[in-house]
Amino acid sequence: MTIRTRLTVQFAAILVVTLLLFAAVIYFFTYQSRHEAFTESLFSRARVVAHVYLDGTRRGDERSRASYRRYLRQFYRTLPAEEVYVFDASNRVVFREGREGLKGRSVPVALLQQVRRSGREERFEGRFHQTVGLLYREPGRGNFVVVASSVDADSEEKLGNLLTVLTFGLLVSLVVVGIGGLFFAGQALAPMKRIIREVDSITASDLHQRLSPGQGRDEVSLLAQRFNSLLDRLETAFVGQRTFVRDASHELRTPLAAIIGQLEVALLQQERTPEEYQRVLRATLDAARLLKDLTNGLLQIARASDDPSQVPRSRLRLDELLLLAHEELHRRHPTRRIDLDFRETPGVAAAMPFAVLGNEALVLVAFLNILENACKFTAANPGAPIVATLTATRSHIQLLVVDQGPGMSEADRQQVFVPFFRAETVRNVPGHGIGLPLTAKIMELHGGRVEVASTLGQGTRVLLAFPAAG
Repeated sequence: MTIRTRLTVQFAAILVVTLLLFAAVIYFFTYQSRHEAFTESLFSRARVVAHVYLDGTRRGDERSRASYRRYLRQFYRTLPAEEVYVFDASNRVVFREGREGLKGRSVPVALLQQVRRSGREERFEGRFHQTVGLLYREPGRGNFVVVASSVDADSEEKLGNLLTVLTFGLLVSLVVVGIGGLFFAGQALAPMKRIIREVDSITASDLHQRLSPGQGRDEVSLLAQRFNSLLDRLETAFVGQRTFVRDASHELRTPLAAIIGQLEVALLQQERTPEEYQRVLRATLDAARLLKDLTNGLLQIARASDDPSQVPRSRLRLDELLLLAHEELHRRHPTRRIDLDFRETPGVAAAMPFAVLGNEALVLVAFLNILENACKFTAANPGAPIVATLTATRSHIQLLVVDQGPGMSEADRQQVFVPFFRAETVRNVPGHGIGLPLTAKIMELHGGRVEVASTLGQGTRVLLAFPAAG
């Protein structure tokens, strides 16, 4: 079932239920009001008949009494199937009024007894046939029970007409609502149909297209805006993926080409000296190590791009991790000078002043990448110190690494977080251009940030800022 049909059916159902309740209320209160009016008319008829009978019995002869009754009956309308009885204290019928007569039927004694106890009583013998009893007290003559019975034919007719009108109106309303609901639901869903057509025209190779936002600030316009934002992110991801694959393929091809070239050259000559074979093996080993480092870097970037909720975290001490990174860098570059400086601001918890919540392996990789870059870029000046300052504040833990390398231009600095990008001043330094992009992803994964400031010919400053553990 389409949304248009479902909306129409739901709207029609709501309206039908509402109209049914409204019609039921109208019918019920109309029935109640007419019932109460008819009941009061029967009680009035009973009082009139009692008065006619008791007053008429004071007449001298039966002819005079009959003439008196005919005179009084001119002042009220005879009800349909009307029967009125007057009972004396012995429950004997002393007077009967009505066109149909008693016809062998008798008034229940229980009704007479109930009237004598309560003074008045009413009973239904059908939906519109009603009987009422009234206790009439006549001074000097005792108590009489007057029973009046009649059929409310007028209410039966009027309520039947009302039920017909309500039913017909409900059916007409249902038809009108169905047609109108289909029309207005189609009008309301027209923007959705337009969005569906536009979405069908968007393909993976044509992500620059966008949905028309429409007019106003309704839900459809907001949906189009959110979908356009999603397309922006997808297009950025696709472009980044293509760039990443292109650059990664280029970087992987270089060591593979070196390995294949060395092996092919070695196989061209039938006999070679052991020194030549050793040279080929060393060159091949260097290329294989380069390929291993590049592959590990790509795997680390993929791991750092995972869902943050899926990365295990624990409470870490950055000062201890910095010492581990310093020890590792000292093994890799024994001639480099790396100075460590630990600072604490007042008010920081003394138990774990450099504590953060993070993944130990990834944070250690980030530290090694920053320090490794500083060591490589100061290779021309091995005596220049590299200063790593770890500062703890109430809200953040910051690591600032300052080197005295060649630096970079502002244009190159803005591209340092692009995978495989190499600044112009360090093209001769071994590397793949994945250290800073990987560090940026690790910092993003930990809710931190990385900042790079550099001046050409004056060195580079890299700042890592982590949120402090609560």
